[in-house]
Amino acid sequence: MTSKITVALVGDGVIAATHARALAQQGEFIVTALVDPNPDARTTLAKVIASDTPWAPPEQYASLSELIAAGVTDAVVITTPSGTHAELALEAVAAGAHVVIEKPLDTTVGKSLPLAAAARAATARGQVVSVISQHRFDPASVVVADAAHRGEFGRVTSAVATVAWWRSQEYYDSGDWRGTWSLDGGGSTMNQGVHTVDLLVWFLGEPVAVFAYAATLAHERIEVEDTLVATVRFASGAIAVLHTTTSAFPGLSVRINLHGSKGSALIERDQLEYFYAEPAEGLDPAILGDTHVDPTREGPRNRAADLVSGEHVRGGSIPDDAFVQGHRRQYDDIAAAIREARAPAVGVEDALLSLAVVRAVYVSAALGCEVSVARILAGEWDDIVVSPEIAGVVGSDPRS
Repeated sequence: MTSKITVALVGDGVIAATHARALAQQGEFIVTALVDPNPDARTTLAKVIASDTPWAPPEQYASLSELIAAGVTDAVVITTPSGTHAELALEAVAAGAHVVIEKPLDTTVGKSLPLAAAARAATARGQVVSVISQHRFDPASVVVADAAHRGEFGRVTSAVATVAWWRSQEYYDSGDWRGTWSLDGGGSTMNQGVHTVDLLVWFLGEPVAVFAYAATLAHERIEVEDTLVATVRFASGAIAVLHTTTSAFPGLSVRINLHGSKGSALIERDQLEYFYAEPAEGLDPAILGDTHVDPTREGPRNRAADLVSGEHVRGGSIPDDAFVQGHRRQYDDIAAAIREARAPAVGVEDALLSLAVVRAVYVSAALGCEVSVARILAGEWDDIVVSPEIAGVVGSDPRS
């Protein structure tokens, strides 16, 4: 394939504009179609494309079915409300398109399992099916994941992840799908925290079980949580704490600490704030500083600035288009996967595992006990919904 990869953006809201800019920045794609039942949404996105990209005006369609009937594009990017992702992705895969799905995969594991099976079959046919997990491509995240996977931190023992954001009541009132279980799939954890959950799973490996508490404390007229705290146990024995909220006025940052028997790392605002991994053979004075001579001196030297460029070190200047650049880095991989007829770095199975952890969090909060991630992946308790005001729901006991 030597020509541009044609793309349809299905769901033409705010996040679709980010995708359009990232696709233009990446350079190997061209958006030729906009799909949304709302003509105003299509018109607004068309204006963004006209002002921010070199592309000709895309064709406009009211539905994905209408686009497929007219001739599907090479790739379909799905940026609709979360609860519609799997259904639309299945339709696009069946039409023979490469498919990119904005996070999360969908709102429940049950809806996502057929898509996972379809994606496996599509991969065998040479189709690419990927889910946006752009923070896996952040230089800081790559450095930490590589070190954890190579054992540079020794035995990874624990992690602490917090998403301390603020969303106003107006944010939730701005769309009738926001803050609903059916289309948003959850609150601060599913909508704002799913990328952080994804990084925890990427860093620490197979998640085994979850225990969580959830509440709605600062918002009205929403079905979902705005504050949640959970513990996650991993197959390695590592334990993580997850905290997500949209009630942290005026809004702070996303922060992930990773700790092991021979090192630790800290990522904040997608930048590497701290990194130390003890050398495999003895203690390197160039890294350790003078602590082996004078124990009153500061600890091992922070190596963050040695491992990533200035803008990716905590305190470095963050570009105005950093969010777009994050998506562009993932689109680099997706373009290469399409050109090389290989699987993308992030597939449906990866997104399914992160979704299962989020669902386990919600089921645990609802039932008040530890919940097995494996049983969530098997499709159990898909109908359970957290009630932020009243603990407990009708459903089978996960301990049985």
